[in-house]
Amino acid sequence: MLANLTLSLSELLGKDYLSAVVSAQAVLTGATEAELWAIADHQVEFYPPAHAARVARLAKLTGQRLCQGMSHELAGAPTKSFAAAQRSAMAPLACLGCTRIGEDGRAYFTAKSEHYHIPLGHKFPGYELLTLASRLGIVNATHNNTRGFITRKLEQELVRVANGLAPGDKAGLAAVLTSSDERILNRVINLETGSLAVESALKMLLARFYRLDRSYPEPLYAGRTPVFLVMADFAGNCEANYHGTTILTQVLRGMWPEFKEKLAQDGLYQVVPVAINDFDDFAAKVAEFDVGSRKIAGFFHELVLMNYGGIRLDDSYIRRCHALAGEHDIPTVVDEIQSCMWSPELFLFKEYGLSPDFVSVGKGFPGGEYPASKIITNAKMDTLNQFGALVTNGQEELASLAYLVTMAFAEHNRAHSATVGKYYQQSARTLAADFPAVLEKIEGDGLLTSFVFRDSAATKTFVRFMNERCYDVSAQTYKVNCPPVALTKLPLVVTESMIDQLIGVMREGLRQCI
Repeated sequence: MLANLTLSLSELLGKDYLSAVVSAQAVLTGATEAELWAIADHQVEFYPPAHAARVARLAKLTGQRLCQGMSHELAGAPTKSFAAAQRSAMAPLACLGCTRIGEDGRAYFTAKSEHYHIPLGHKFPGYELLTLASRLGIVNATHNNTRGFITRKLEQELVRVANGLAPGDKAGLAAVLTSSDERILNRVINLETGSLAVESALKMLLARFYRLDRSYPEPLYAGRTPVFLVMADFAGNCEANYHGTTILTQVLRGMWPEFKEKLAQDGLYQVVPVAINDFDDFAAKVAEFDVGSRKIAGFFHELVLMNYGGIRLDDSYIRRCHALAGEHDIPTVVDEIQSCMWSPELFLFKEYGLSPDFVSVGKGFPGGEYPASKIITNAKMDTLNQFGALVTNGQEELASLAYLVTMAFAEHNRAHSATVGKYYQQSARTLAADFPAVLEKIEGDGLLTSFVFRDSAATKTFVRFMNERCYDVSAQTYKVNCPPVALTKLPLVVTESMIDQLIGVMREGLRQCI
């Protein structure tokens, strides 16, 4: 059961900081400090019972037309690929909790959390603190050289969570931040999108082979070809991974094939796929490519392959891979853009017991309020100058505050996240057992659950049915050699009754596939 949490800005950010903010805003606006302290000390309920009850009632109305909706569709000015994919009837008019009213006036259930953006649902009440912060004069616009207090506090909070420290453990955090251990995650770069966050890790790895600029000394592995290991698809190609939309990260998943081949032929940059959950293959690739003129530059992977069947990497497999990588000075990059915040630990890599060199952060942490992704790394990988990886608006204060609000509520509700995650997985497996001719198995982790079908035609039939009933479920049938799956990613604020309702509609959909 979700536990409410009540905080003020002064409690979340500290009296010392708010005292300075109040003083500054009073000078700027002429407001009295008493008026401003009333805002700073205003208690906000993050998930009041009335809100929870309304969210539950709205979920039961999924599929119903709740208002008139739009009478005419506006096309916009998209490129042809975006135009082909557009579904304006489902586009948001207004949203609350797990419910989105589309332009057709119907209530949609956000069974994919609006593509991973809203772990706490739409219009989460705790984000009222962002409005209060704005009233106090706290702004977004700043510069890389003037990262605000909230962003600096967030950096330390991300380091705390990444190192498994309890909230308020100041001594533990201080020890981590000043540790001489080069492998401890204690540095953060603030970026804007997941693509740029992961690309910054890629650039830090390339900096061990090539100079960032002419002022740099010769890199450790200069003259050798950097080889990047990524998750293979079932045909042995690179299409199972997804690490962003910049050119070199697209090359990681086999895009720009002629460019990819030319880079490898010229010894500049090579991508090698490793078989999913096959340690022997990983070890063989290390033996083959980490010698002579080639050096494995890094191992990039997600923990749940949400762009390839929702496959979950086995605990023992990935731990053995990381251990072998450590023996060969192969940095590890855990891409948590899609999985972060959905684990009770906030980072799924903590459940695996991993100690990676990089962890990407994004999507879920700012709760859909702002685009704001990060890369967390260690001293050993801290190789770029400031212009090597930066985004001018990457350190927005209100975006950082959204992170802190989301994190506070998620940590307060670890038990709920674990409970509903297990409940959904168990419910999905029971459903699969009832339809063995249609469903092969259930994949994923917790609320990141995929339904693996025996054929793509049934997948499409099922997803069409779910979409017609206004449940956001997508079919992953477009990739060659990808298992035909239906993907879901429920918000953390779902309840067992919402899951029961969803499973009931899924049961109807599966009957259409027989």
